Amino acid sequence: MAEANYPLLRRRLFSWFRRHQRDLPWRHSADPYAIWISETMLQQTQVKTVLPYYGRFIDTFPTVAALAGAPLQKVLRLWSGLGYYRRAENLHKAARQIMRQHGGVMPRAYDQLRALPGIGDYTAGALLSIAFGESYPAVDGNVRRVLGRLLGAKSNAEIHACAAKVAKTNQSGNLNQALMELGATLCTPREPRCVDCPVASLCLGRDDCGRIEPAKASTKYRAVTWPQAIVVYNRQILLRRRQSRGLLAKLWELPGAELAASATIAGTMAKELRQLQLGRAKPARLGELRHSITDRRILAPVLLYRWPVKRSAPVADPNWRWIAPAQLQRYATSSLTAKAVKLFLDYEKSSV
Repeated sequence: MAEANYPLLRRRLFSWFRRHQRDLPWRHSADPYAIWISETMLQQTQVKTVLPYYGRFIDTFPTVAALAGAPLQKVLRLWSGLGYYRRAENLHKAARQIMRQHGGVMPRAYDQLRALPGIGDYTAGALLSIAFGESYPAVDGNVRRVLGRLLGAKSNAEIHACAAKVAKTNQSGNLNQALMELGATLCTPREPRCVDCPVASLCLGRDDCGRIEPAKASTKYRAVTWPQAIVVYNRQILLRRRQSRGLLAKLWELPGAELAASATIAGTMAKELRQLQLGRAKPARLGELRHSITDRRILAPVLLYRWPVKRSAPVADPNWRWIAPAQLQRYATSSLTAKAVKLFLDYEKSSV
């Protein structure tokens, strides 16, 4: 598309966005903090998944100060089930940095935003354009796809250069959101609805979207087995807290581990439960769950261990905790843990 057509492109996008944008709660706010939370939650997560989390998060932590002053475990607990937990930890770190360095006010300079944990080029551009009205591009996956097709751009560098030019308007926030909305609702990865697109007549990739696409690295998934242990004592189950680094850092979980090559479920669980001194207790197999975390496709056998009634439960280690299953929502856990506990509760009901 010739640069001379950019003004027409903007006008059509603005008109379409005014009439067809989805009614999303963060679009009713001009608060940079609320916009920051929404943009962080929407990273690699669908809108329909984010909606209930966003409302609860903003209600609980309505300001930077409220988020900065909260314990990390409370933040993670509210994030439980949303995935990619490093986002929540970075939000917490960034909020504390904003309190220390910027007096609790979201900075509005690009370099200062980029210096905050978890804020990359896209989020900085979204904040500057949507929250502060600055003429900055915000190139997420949707925008990259839309501009790649519209402009016939074949590299990410070319797309970013075009995005910067297209965003040179006093409504860059609306422009960026219109491009995101177009990519999310019409200009989708598969079967784009070109007949309904407001800028189809300007699009170099119309009816040939597969040819004009920027290269995208495909995620390589690996299949893993990750058994989950439900250890029961006096109507309580045992949780443990993960280490402070790595996958699912600092979350509470059921005992278990990803099987190493050539390892067995029995051998792995004996190692994971060694501290409990369960001896040669043979678990009941409640079933198997399927779950995905980052690059893993997980098969999770759920194993039930009954703690010997005549033995007292171990309580010495602060990273292990006995809880009633109904208390699980008070802890920051992954959705895999929640699924396994639900399977256990269903089993207990059926056994009555």
